[in-house]
Amino acid sequence: MSPKVSFLITLVTLFSAATWCVPQIARNAVIPGIEVLLNERLDLVRGKRIGLVTNHTGIDRRGRHDIDLLRALQGVKLVALLSPEHGIRGQAQAGETVSNTKDAASGLPIYSLYGQVTRPTAEMLSGVEVLLYDIQDLGVRFYTYISTMRECMEAAASKGIPFIVLDRPDPLGGEIIEGGLLDPQFKSFVGAYEIPIRYGMTPGELARYYCEENDLHLHLEVVKMKGWGRGDWYDQTGLPWVAPSPNIPDLESALVYPGTCLVEGTNLSEGRGTAKPFRIVGAPWIDGDWLARSLNERQLPGTKFLAASFIPTQSKFTGQTCRGVEIQIMDRTRFRPLPGTIELLKAVRSKYSEHFQWNRDHFDRLAGSSQLRLAIDQGQGTQEIILEWQHRLKDFEQKRQKFLLYPGS
Repeated sequence: MSPKVSFLITLVTLFSAATWCVPQIARNAVIPGIEVLLNERLDLVRGKRIGLVTNHTGIDRRGRHDIDLLRALQGVKLVALLSPEHGIRGQAQAGETVSNTKDAASGLPIYSLYGQVTRPTAEMLSGVEVLLYDIQDLGVRFYTYISTMRECMEAAASKGIPFIVLDRPDPLGGEIIEGGLLDPQFKSFVGAYEIPIRYGMTPGELARYYCEENDLHLHLEVVKMKGWGRGDWYDQTGLPWVAPSPNIPDLESALVYPGTCLVEGTNLSEGRGTAKPFRIVGAPWIDGDWLARSLNERQLPGTKFLAASFIPTQSKFTGQTCRGVEIQIMDRTRFRPLPGTIELLKAVRSKYSEHFQWNRDHFDRLAGSSQLRLAIDQGQGTQEIILEWQHRLKDFEQKRQKFLLYPGS
């Protein structure tokens, strides 16, 4: 083979492997629910006093915030703002208590739903005639914005207040589901629904599902997006990416998050305090070269592991040199985040048993039961673990069908 031909083959191979991370051309110009409301469904809010559940992700395609758009409307009155974890500007770190405050521009009260209370109180809803919800989610069960949505739905139902979801895409696409379903005994704020870890639904679809499955007597409206299909990843929507929380800075972090967030329930670093949160995992006592080699031998579809060294500026091992792996997604259509995370945890637990520790309660809350942790402790095979999930996943997939609002690919 000539050097020129060899070079061309190498170039094509590298280009093919890297295309997963190139922003895709939008298949359709997706119009988010807030714009559809303003342009076509003002009847839902005209003459009403509005409470708005939102944060920095509640914007239109031009980056204008819902707060400003609604305040500029004739015939509606925005009276209260309610914010989820990370605050209305999305700057508070994970788990950080957020206090009530005021919006500097409008003087409106901003009520925190991630502090002493997580459900809107009578005071927060005083004078509110309709409650709007507009937050960009990740499509992952333990991402707490959907827990806030559930609490707001139940509060609205108890007060007889209509609840309107201004819908947004599932950034991971709406076709792939994976992970065990939540065991009700492990219900928490990082597990508020009996659904899989990756459930493949938009906020509006999930709200419809929850209402019927729990016989919630709520006047629910979903203002659908226009132009979104279930097979669309976020970078195919034409919408601007806004980091939904401080440690999900890009779509690549969102793609691995359904798996590597489980690392929070161990004494390994999940990469918080680095430029690649959730994409790198490690600890000071790990040999990254060994771990990368060990994981690559498993030939997991659509991914490879690179040895990595990093120094977190916050969270676990602050200021210490950690060694471990970086997860690289080579083909996101084949990549599944959970098998790789399970293999990683099994490998580290086996080789570094004197160092590795579970934070059992937190891991089980994230996993949705103790089953996964116990299976790893018992040396159960990854495929065996995943097969045990499949029966209930099929039941869930069938059950959710009637609540879906957007076509498949």
